[in-house]
Amino acid sequence: MNKLKILSVFGTRPEAIKMAPLVKQLAALPEFESLCCLTGQHRQMLDSVMDIFDLKADFDLNIMQASQTLSSITSKTLLGMEAVIAAAKPDLILVHGDTSTTFAGALAAFYHKVPVGHVEAGLRTWDKYSPYPEEMNRCLVGRIAELHFCPTVNNLRNLEREAIPGAKFITGNTVIDAMKTTVRQDFCFSVPELNGLDFQHRRVIAVTCHRRENYGEPMREIMEAIRELALSHPEIEVVYPVHLSPTVRECAFGILQDIPRVHLIDPIDVENMHNLMARCYFVMTDSGGLQEEAPALGKPVLVLRRETERPEAVEAGTVKLAGVRKQDILTLAGELLTDEAAYNAMAHAVNPYGDGNACQRIAQAILWHFGRIGEKPADFGA
Repeated sequence: MNKLKILSVFGTRPEAIKMAPLVKQLAALPEFESLCCLTGQHRQMLDSVMDIFDLKADFDLNIMQASQTLSSITSKTLLGMEAVIAAAKPDLILVHGDTSTTFAGALAAFYHKVPVGHVEAGLRTWDKYSPYPEEMNRCLVGRIAELHFCPTVNNLRNLEREAIPGAKFITGNTVIDAMKTTVRQDFCFSVPELNGLDFQHRRVIAVTCHRRENYGEPMREIMEAIRELALSHPEIEVVYPVHLSPTVRECAFGILQDIPRVHLIDPIDVENMHNLMARCYFVMTDSGGLQEEAPALGKPVLVLRRETERPEAVEAGTVKLAGVRKQDILTLAGELLTDEAAYNAMAHAVNPYGDGNACQRIAQAILWHFGRIGEKPADFGA
């Protein structure tokens, strides 16, 4: 019987982190030929993930350009995928999550009548402009995909609520699989400033903030909150790998530069970030992925957004929605620093996002879909 040819398409660092273990899982199984296409929506940060997971791209569209727009990312990916699909002739195209690469990759597959599998399907905020453009991207991909790999039961229910057709599976999140590779007790940071931190005796807070919907006043309030937190709590250190966006860097450096114990560093790779979270006290972020990753490490998370498409962690108690107002952020951060019971309640809550076997479940689901095995795989949490 011929191998199933699976083409995984991704283009950003978060996608690569979550797809890398799946690409490797498929390649390790004799039933599959696992191919990988990079769009290069993020270039430098994407390449570092490929190196960490020892992956080589079979196709690389290399679309990244200075001052790229959502339209340029989408159109260049859509056009570039024509030659890739013609050369690869895949049985299934896998896309991940909610980026412009995800949407354009799925649309290209649809135009060529190739089935689409959506990894990390079913996340919703129910506001098409928040996060922007991610919420609409994932909704549109949901309408195209035939296989939906949902991290949680809530994600599956979201698809059912929208009457999305296709086969649905609860798999857990592949990022938990990835962390089995990246987090190590003997890890040595590649950033000297991180190796110089006293994680054992200081309370280190890991921060990320970069979302488009936080540009402007929300981001200024977040930065002011971090500034006041550092000035009022001499026992803490703040580590903020600042996104390369000029808008983000202008705001971050304008407010936080030269504030004692606030370390503004360049973006770090996935190994450094995962190990920073593993050793920090808690996390403050507007990222999506960190809301899943930090709870797996027993770290409380304050989400610097008005809403989250990951309510499972809020319900489980590992995450709190801090919003974007300075005083609200300070209140919740202060509670974690001064109330041991509140901290422990978050740190010891059960992570709802997976057990490290999501890739195995996805592989089995694909085999079941193509009739290669007789029994549908059990859902995560079943």
